[in-house]
Amino acid sequence: MKSSALLQTRCAVFGAGGFIGANLCLALQERVGRLVGFGRRAPPDALQNVEWVQGDFADPDAYDAALAGANAVIHLVGASTPASANTDMIADVMNNVVATLHFLDACRRHGVQRVIFVSSGGTIYGVPDVIPTPETYTPEPITAYGVSKLAIERYLSLYRHLHGLEYRALRVANPYGPFQSAAKGQGVVAAFMDKALAGQPIEVWGDGSVVRDYVYVADVVEAIIAAMSHDGPSRVFNIGGGRGHSLNELIGAISEAVGRPIQRTEKAARIIDAPRSVLDISRAQAELGWTPRTELSDGLARALAWRLGELAKVTAPV
Repeated sequence: MKSSALLQTRCAVFGAGGFIGANLCLALQERVGRLVGFGRRAPPDALQNVEWVQGDFADPDAYDAALAGANAVIHLVGASTPASANTDMIADVMNNVVATLHFLDACRRHGVQRVIFVSSGGTIYGVPDVIPTPETYTPEPITAYGVSKLAIERYLSLYRHLHGLEYRALRVANPYGPFQSAAKGQGVVAAFMDKALAGQPIEVWGDGSVVRDYVYVADVVEAIIAAMSHDGPSRVFNIGGGRGHSLNELIGAISEAVGRPIQRTEKAARIIDAPRSVLDISRAQAELGWTPRTELSDGLARALAWRLGELAKVTAPV
């Protein structure tokens, strides 16, 4: 996005205190005309300069102040994980799909021009027989989580048709990097790294041969920013790392990063895990002018440096 266009943008980030949200706010706070963050808790220390509205996404009255005057909104809120969504599908629909419908109605009332929705590239396609998988592939999600993400994409398209609310949906693969928390179930990289640092064995579902597409969070942030001003024909984009890595490869890379071997225990493979998931990112490269710039080894080194810094804060003497 051109700097002059960004400076005219009044942006609200929903889920600003989360993993991607915190990284996005750090990238935007000096680049947009106005930046409002919305989240359930007080902002992280790194976001003290962001205008903050605290509230629950499930309560439409809580975020009116965040939407007031905004012309671009980034929707990062997710109230479930692939595993938890399957456990309680009704709650998943209520907390994600229904809550997003209330949110879209509020966006219309406030005159928001564009919504950027961070969807899921790892779960929407299900078990594709085309690898890398393009956006034109028919989605057949095998988790309630993927079904909800796909439903929200469809509602965004409907709101555009009925009400003229513009949108872009970014199907992000498996993001990792600073601010990712294993305690919140936010990703295998954070979980494996914490276990490795603690000298504890990691749990691997299956034999470690499943392949996933990992993308560094700073690259995801740049894709979101590019989508804020995109005016091309497409509205749905895959955002991935450009290649796949097996869990065994990932474990080896994390082991190398932390400088110690990682113990592992294998559990039975799960029905919710597709054997192979890699995204075709050529559309984003062509239309957004975006491409991932961070190799897995470099991204893991940066994520590790951030995590060690956070652990040092906890153990520092008062």
